[in-house]
Amino acid sequence: MKSLKKLTLLHSNDMHGDFMAEEVDEKLVGGVSLLSGYINKVRREEDNVLYAIAGDMFRGSIIDAEFKGISTIQIMNLLGPDIVTLGNHEVDYGLAHLLFLEKCAEFPIINANMFVKTNHKRLFEPCKIIEIGGMKILFIGIITEIALMQCKNDSLVGTLVTLEDAANEIGRICNTYNALDVDFTVLLTHIGFEEDKKLAELLDPAWGVDVIIGGHSHTFLTEPAVVNGVPIVQAGTGTDQIGRFDILIDTEKNCIDSFTWKPVPIDAENCPRDPAIEKIIDVFRTQTEEKYGQILTKFVRQLTHPARNRETELGDLFADLMKDALGVDIFLMASGSIRGEVLGPIVTKGDFSVIFPYDDIVHAVYWTGAQLKHAMLRMLRDEALAGAHTEFYQLSHGLEIEYDQKTHSFMKFDFEGEPIADDRVFSIGLQHYHYQNMDDAFDLTPEDCRKNKKERTVSSSCTQVMEEALINGSHQNAAGTGRLIIHLADGSVTGVAL
Repeated sequence: MKSLKKLTLLHSNDMHGDFMAEEVDEKLVGGVSLLSGYINKVRREEDNVLYAIAGDMFRGSIIDAEFKGISTIQIMNLLGPDIVTLGNHEVDYGLAHLLFLEKCAEFPIINANMFVKTNHKRLFEPCKIIEIGGMKILFIGIITEIALMQCKNDSLVGTLVTLEDAANEIGRICNTYNALDVDFTVLLTHIGFEEDKKLAELLDPAWGVDVIIGGHSHTFLTEPAVVNGVPIVQAGTGTDQIGRFDILIDTEKNCIDSFTWKPVPIDAENCPRDPAIEKIIDVFRTQTEEKYGQILTKFVRQLTHPARNRETELGDLFADLMKDALGVDIFLMASGSIRGEVLGPIVTKGDFSVIFPYDDIVHAVYWTGAQLKHAMLRMLRDEALAGAHTEFYQLSHGLEIEYDQKTHSFMKFDFEGEPIADDRVFSIGLQHYHYQNMDDAFDLTPEDCRKNKKERTVSSSCTQVMEEALINGSHQNAAGTGRLIIHLADGSVTGVAL
């Protein structure tokens, strides 16, 4: 005879400091006040409710950046998640600062596979069992090196490199806790939707993993993907949506009997407001408004960045600002550094800080024409063009590339109107994170590039460089066409008219 108990499992991922509601079609959408209101409403209506966050609470707002995540932790404390796992942006303010923020958190933060290299001691608790309604729910937190490349900035910190390593660690934890009669097991991952599906394939059904709640790729789903019998879900990005499982658990067999899942829109129609959270946000907002209200510039029109894997107007502008200010031949601006789709026409310091939150050191490295072509082939690989969460770069003026995906070859590769010779050496500007991860992003090693000329630091603050360029250059415009034309395998062309 079955012994069934109900669990309601709510989840968010990649919130990125999305604290404020926005008005869309004359109604409020998103924001942590409405999100909190919905979570509290469900907690009142249902008996066994848990709320989980699958990484990346930080980055994306001036409130988060100004207080280096302390504001986010205080707001999350009021939101009251039952369990959180780490995302890659949790280490943006430094590992030591993250460990300090963990002490400020009134909720558990788990991660099974970040460790100190010298003694392999884990930095966080790998998992947590939450007992609710007579059930034992095991949560395991997973991230891999592909998502956590930021930790290359800290030579003492390591993480499991491959999905196979991660799967083995999951098996070890599940086997360890089997004796405790765990009723339900949840993987909280921050590795991306496609990687979640690969991970699910590697899981031994005997381990008893029931669901994967993921993050990192900002994937919005209308129904779960089921791989190897494991439902996989994500809830997009920000606070406009929350995922909701309603699950009947067979506590005799320690597995799902049945479930429903849906994304729930966070808006004023579904969700009451939470005045307590609004009050603390107002305190932080008041402290930042004066500093960030300064007008930097006025564009001739609003400029856009609609996708990270093609040339964009903002990408062109930002790459040009850095190239011209620093005097490098070519600047490769990371598409992922541009954290919004529109900017302008009036641009305040706050607007710029939100859309470009990364204040990196800038390096000049030296590549031959052959190495530059090799790097661009790496950037333009099929998975990147298909929308995978890989690194992609915006090109500064002077560099013009036309690429054919069917043949994986260049139809044009020019600099200042002339074909690029393989032996010519170019100075290339890179942000620090991308310099640190040059081997993954471009399949080039610093050692190989030093044979051309030793790299050098050309700026200690890309934010200061760009803010100064914006202040001194009102009425900027950017066409966003012609530098990177991609003939896709389906016959369509990107980069001609965005």
